Amino acid sequence: MMAKTAIRKKKPALTLGIVIRRAILWGFAVWCLFPIYWLINMSLKEAVDAIARPPTFIFIPTLQNYIDVIQDPRITKFLVNSLIIALSATFLGLLIGAPAAYVLARHRFRLDSKIAFWILATRFTPPIAMLIPFFVIFYNLGLLGTHAGLIIAHIGINLAMIVWILRGFFQDLPRDLEDAAFIDGAGRFQSFRRIILPLALPGIAAVGILTFLSSWNEFLFSMVLGGNDVMTVPVGIYAYIGFEQIEWGKLSAAATLMLAPVIAFILLFQRQLVRGLTLGAVK
Repeated sequence: MMAKTAIRKKKPALTLGIVIRRAILWGFAVWCLFPIYWLINMSLKEAVDAIARPPTFIFIPTLQNYIDVIQDPRITKFLVNSLIIALSATFLGLLIGAPAAYVLARHRFRLDSKIAFWILATRFTPPIAMLIPFFVIFYNLGLLGTHAGLIIAHIGINLAMIVWILRGFFQDLPRDLEDAAFIDGAGRFQSFRRIILPLALPGIAAVGILTFLSSWNEFLFSMVLGGNDVMTVPVGIYAYIGFEQIEWGKLSAAATLMLAPVIAFILLFQRQLVRGLTLGAVK
């Protein structure tokens, strides 16, 4: 009995510092999760309870808002458009950005560091400043109101982030692996495809998730460059906001349904996201 007691791990004593840190973390968690709670809370209220002042926390929940939103044929179309655009922008962005990041990470040529900074500098410009050039170019090319146009726009928005983050991942990989592949007769492309990409998969998955979320939630470009045929969910749910009233219940229900694929996507790739974002943090 004493032996079992001796090998039993002792719980760390609660000190004032630990209590304060835990309280801060719990407070930050409540701060982040409260808007989601309020959104779901509003989606389960009837119109009278939704506009009650002061807000009501005790009410009879109803699923009528969800039923109305699901039965709205526009919502399904919005979800399909968002999936097509977000998945395509993510796939094509990684297809273009991964080789570009590899070249910047591995090859040394004139102005290579400046080119990397120029790519990052494109993120300094507010998106609304790039909207007019995109609009003029797409108007002349006939890409306004098309899936292809929005996919190209979303790739342009996220490509700098993809290249810059993946460049850091590729730089952390040891060059000895590629040198060994070259000795065995592999070419540059074979080394990149068979060695570098499998090792960088956690980072690629993390960047892919961030790109998908950015494209899924994008509003400004989708509203201006899109149209009725390619309207995405963030733009589509704006239809519940009218001149005379806001349908808070339906708006909240539609926003909750918009969150569902994103939460499922993150839970499905949670391990890859955490591993990718912490890659290289511990040596």
